[in-house]
Amino acid sequence: MISAQDEREIRASLRQVLSKYPDEYWMQHDMDHEFPWDFYHAMAQAGWIGICIPEKYGGGGAGVQEAALLLEEVTGNGGALNAGTTVQVALFGLEPVVKYGTEEQRERFLRPAAQGNLQVSFGITEPDAGTDTTSITTFAEKVPGGYRVNGRKVFISRAEQAERLLLITRTAPRSAGPKPTDGMTLFLAEMDRDHIRVQPIPKLGRNAISTNMLFIDDLFIPDEDRIGDEGRGFKYLLAGLNAERIIVAGGCLGMGRAALNRAVEYAKQRHVFGRPIGMNQGVQFPLADSLAKLDAVELLIRKAAWLYDNGMPCAKEANEAKLLASTWAFEAADRAMQVHGGYGYTSEYHVERYWREARVQRIAPISNELVLAYLGEKVLGLPRSY
Repeated sequence: MISAQDEREIRASLRQVLSKYPDEYWMQHDMDHEFPWDFYHAMAQAGWIGICIPEKYGGGGAGVQEAALLLEEVTGNGGALNAGTTVQVALFGLEPVVKYGTEEQRERFLRPAAQGNLQVSFGITEPDAGTDTTSITTFAEKVPGGYRVNGRKVFISRAEQAERLLLITRTAPRSAGPKPTDGMTLFLAEMDRDHIRVQPIPKLGRNAISTNMLFIDDLFIPDEDRIGDEGRGFKYLLAGLNAERIIVAGGCLGMGRAALNRAVEYAKQRHVFGRPIGMNQGVQFPLADSLAKLDAVELLIRKAAWLYDNGMPCAKEANEAKLLASTWAFEAADRAMQVHGGYGYTSEYHVERYWREARVQRIAPISNELVLAYLGEKVLGLPRSY
């Protein structure tokens, strides 16, 4: 586990960068639907974008413990999910390349990514498959020198900025192998705009970062951009899932604390009927309850991250951390909005933005219902529910 001194230094260093990007910056970018390039470049120049990429390829060689702390600080500074998604893909997003890529691929992709010079997006979810990844239909047909790909992807973040797409496809029908996960192949494909049409999807929040539908038509991917062996892509995709759950939980924790801090300050300053509203137990007790819950899930995140970094089984803890952090962060944001009353519904006080952005983490990157299904079956040993 990282030491208390290391944690203090990480937080202090991050806050030097984050202090230049207050809530008003994020509110404006959210309203304008404008990608925060200056924030991204500042994080890259400070060395934060590549902290989890191995030192051999120019990164910081940090683990999930540091990555979860980073995302907690980034979202908790007021940037919420707009800020978190700006940097999140770089945190273990290229783990399949690290673990299963060739040495040539690691040199070609990890070095620029560590410097913040390679924009990557994930192409996994499809309109008719949802989280049932084995049911995807995007197909990569083998042709001389590579593959020809056709299909659709949906809910793809950062596709408008991406230069590469971590793309999961089928190279054999689901029925062709003994397991439904057979016949799936992973690529780090070039975002060829002549063959990939990006269509933004209007949505509730996190509007500085677009969410998109991708239409892939006759995209050629050379053999050298395939990650690992043909037909084993699902296994490679799983490489970073537990890390993702833990890091997402860290981001949720940051959003929950930001909302709680806003609510506490408002409850101290807002006077109604001749006294601060924070004196009323109906206001005070829900905020105290959120404090206790966020403190508790912080410990669970730390445990899950420590287990991951030490090569120990952590799927139970990683899923629990994601489940509770997303649930309690949204609850804290909802309570913050309630404490602010009518002002909470306005943009000026920022809690409505926290509320909108915390809500989606109960759905993505995996729904909390599927987390519960996993815990019920894999941990409690109950019959499979889906």
